[in-house]
Amino acid sequence: MKRLLVVVDMQNDFIDGSLGTKEAQAILGAVEEKIRRYEEDKEGEVVFTLDTHFANYLDTLEGKKLPVSHCIKDTEGWKLYPSLEQYPGKRYEKSTFGCVSMARDLEKCEYERIEFVGVCTDVCVIANALIMRTVFPGTPIIVDASCCAGVTPEGHKNALEAMKACQIDIVGE
Repeated sequence: MKRLLVVVDMQNDFIDGSLGTKEAQAILGAVEEKIRRYEEDKEGEVVFTLDTHFANYLDTLEGKKLPVSHCIKDTEGWKLYPSLEQYPGKRYEKSTFGCVSMARDLEKCEYERIEFVGVCTDVCVIANALIMRTVFPGTPIIVDASCCAGVTPEGHKNALEAMKACQIDIVGE
């Protein structure tokens, strides 16, 4: 059985663009190292989620609650951070926090474990980890806190606690 690494939304806008944070910038090296280790391990598979919005973003429910245009498809802000673009792995576009299409696509696979890294811990990481927890009830789900960044440090910590309560293993604290 394979191990799966899900890299959540490591896109320009979340790192140093319109919603970028110093915490997201600080995890870049650790995220890249983890991807590299999975790529070198023939039993490891890597997939990426891409937050994907369109020109009408500000008219959507999310856009009304978070009125900051970001990850507009085919813009620089939408692309994976340059140092991560080189890595192979299926890309899953999602227009909301959780990527249901990824879960449906992977649900027939058998993984010995599923690990998450990326941004934002308190929005998209937690949403995707909970979806995968639901789809893979018998598979260990792991979040590497040292390779995640929240919207705020407090939000990051709160999300980690919430995931622990949902039987998601947190490492790297």
